[in-house]
Amino acid sequence: MQTDFDIAICGAGPVGLALAALLVKHGKQADRIALIDAKTIEQSAQDPRSIALSYGSQQILERIGAWPIAATAIHQIHVSRRGHFGRTLIDRAEYHLPALGHVTRYGAIVSALNTLAGATAIKMIRPQSVSSITENDGMVSLNFAEHAPLSAQLVIQAEGGIYNEQTKKTLHRDYDQIAIVAHVDVSAAISHRAFERFTDEGPLALLPQDDSYALVWCVRPKTAEHLLALPDAAFLQELGRAFGTRLGNFTACSKRNAFPLGLNAKPDASERIIAIGNAAQTLHPVAGQGLNLGLRDAAVLAQLLSTHAMPEALNKFAEKRRTDRNTTIHLTDIMARIFADNSRGIISQTLLGISLGMVDAIQPAKKFLAEQMMFGRRP
Repeated sequence: MQTDFDIAICGAGPVGLALAALLVKHGKQADRIALIDAKTIEQSAQDPRSIALSYGSQQILERIGAWPIAATAIHQIHVSRRGHFGRTLIDRAEYHLPALGHVTRYGAIVSALNTLAGATAIKMIRPQSVSSITENDGMVSLNFAEHAPLSAQLVIQAEGGIYNEQTKKTLHRDYDQIAIVAHVDVSAAISHRAFERFTDEGPLALLPQDDSYALVWCVRPKTAEHLLALPDAAFLQELGRAFGTRLGNFTACSKRNAFPLGLNAKPDASERIIAIGNAAQTLHPVAGQGLNLGLRDAAVLAQLLSTHAMPEALNKFAEKRRTDRNTTIHLTDIMARIFADNSRGIISQTLLGISLGMVDAIQPAKKFLAEQMMFGRRP
């Protein structure tokens, strides 16, 4: 059946843009691909959020010509439990890599990928919001509030959008946590070292970025309310008590923002609608795996759509991505819950702290954790 486009991608964030570029690289006709987003490119490019890109994600961006971008390399990742013995240190030298990953800004990734897409005949439809999606035999219809309807042979939900009955998220968990994000300065920075610190209320991450650190501090809602109301000096003191003195004192912070945390996942597809990235699974930010998982989705889907017809391509996609998705979802879920669970008392948490030391000492366990963070699990 003739349609306006072969493929319509709802969501022109990093995952959607990378998917479009990968499809063209694999031989798909650019003018038969539509990218739809509710924001203008100017709005997306100004987004200051910090993003942790794994080494595997960097390789995907390199493959399509969207690397290098402005970013700070991570050479080491220090994982520990606040107030308990034991820690794990993952070092790039152990894996003979130039970096374990990079910290950049959301806007920098979007700008680079949008420039790449703009050099092709990909149809950009923005700012437009999809109001409904209808799947019929042989095609999918997309309706908009302020744009004429479009049709496509395949619709890919990337980083949000409208969900029909087949793509509604069904696996949900509320962590009863709020993520406070900001940029902070310290008095004794350790160059290129990232920290994942598990506290009594959730993980606290510090990611090296430029000359400061990107902070993601997960706490319970009442604590978040208290921390957000504090003046900067008092907030930095509370942060120092939670993190410790490995980086000296916290000396300054940017504006603080807060986001509720939960797990949502249902990556199933219908015959002509499939979800990837945050549209398929929204994860807790522990270990920074959300965007990286989405980019791996995009890389596999683009390759399969270039070699297989539908619905075989979508069936094979589900098969190939099952291991990585399930491992990443369950690993982040467990880490988010178990290290913040004090219900079994200090002995339980001490054992968890010691387990981090055991991971550091047992090379197969350490290698598993490092490879999962850098490349995901392969089928």
